[in-house]
Amino acid sequence: MSALEKSMHLGRLPSRPPLPGSGGSQSGAKMRMGPGRKRDFSPVPWSQYFESMEDVEVENETGKDISFSGSEGPVLLLLHGGGHSALSWAVFTAAIISRVQCRIVALDLRSHGETKVKNSEDLSAETMAKDVGNVVEAMYGDLPPPIMLIGHSMGGAIAVHTASSNLVPSLLGLCMIDVVEGNSLGNIARPHLYKNLKNYVKSGQIRNLESARVSMVGQVKHSPVLFFFKIVIAIQGPMRFHINFKIIFSGLPSETQNLLLFLQTKKDHPYTWRIELAKTEKYWDGWFRGLSNLFLSCPIPKLLLLAGVDRLDKDLTIGQMQGKFQMQVLPQCGHAVHEDAPDKVAEAVATFLIRHRFAEPIGGFQCVFPGC
Repeated sequence: MSALEKSMHLGRLPSRPPLPGSGGSQSGAKMRMGPGRKRDFSPVPWSQYFESMEDVEVENETGKDISFSGSEGPVLLLLHGGGHSALSWAVFTAAIISRVQCRIVALDLRSHGETKVKNSEDLSAETMAKDVGNVVEAMYGDLPPPIMLIGHSMGGAIAVHTASSNLVPSLLGLCMIDVVEGNSLGNIARPHLYKNLKNYVKSGQIRNLESARVSMVGQVKHSPVLFFFKIVIAIQGPMRFHINFKIIFSGLPSETQNLLLFLQTKKDHPYTWRIELAKTEKYWDGWFRGLSNLFLSCPIPKLLLLAGVDRLDKDLTIGQMQGKFQMQVLPQCGHAVHEDAPDKVAEAVATFLIRHRFAEPIGGFQCVFPGC
């Protein structure tokens, strides 16, 4: 463990209690609701899933926000997709550490989640891959533990660029989740505003309510709100004057905003994304162009998890037939496979780790080797 990890584990939190209504084992499954009961859309704190969270300063930048879990075994370094945050790995983290002995390090990539950098506009593959390497160096110095890179969508592309540039010297494995060169750009588009969490879940971005309740906090924020006041001035006699005031309070302290938001109706305070992906379009080509061949060229064990076999392109189809990587298709999932089916993704990753003798099973976990 690094000094940072040790300091985090000195005050490690107790085991995650079951979420209300979840029965303790509903990850990735539809929650059954009794008659007359309503689904709970209230946000869930990160501490239900991660043991600790810390900022890591890298090259005089403000910091990279990192979440930790686990104390032994290889490090699974988790890279989220575009517009998401480290919180998208929350339910998966709880699932994987109950199956194999491993450590979890999930970070907010630059300009995402709580990470702040000086040049927030630079989201090039080269810069973001360098960020990952710098975080590993800042945490572990010259003797990093065995590390497996796991990335979803944009994060999968950054994981491949990081691996191919040898920025993680102790890299033992690589996993991409639902990212294929020819089909990735279509997964970037998304709506602009949400009125509330219920509206967000119904949009289909995340199909698993348990995951959405914790991960959405890292993806969306309250948009600048127009707060309306109406004052009626009564004067003796039949005449009344109606005066309307409009205040924009996006720059007010969070406590003040929360109070004003509480006073408003849900209709008046929609959510917006923390990062506008449309503004990153100039970097898309650099993220995904040539990604399949880059993935195939990495000389380490590789795993590809997809929501559908139709996502495979020609290069990956040939590579899979030649046995250059392990692949598993997890149907009935949306693009955020690890959020929609965290237990299934955890089983696939755990099986991969055990098959290559990178980690030891715990809790009686039994490998089920896929057919492809």
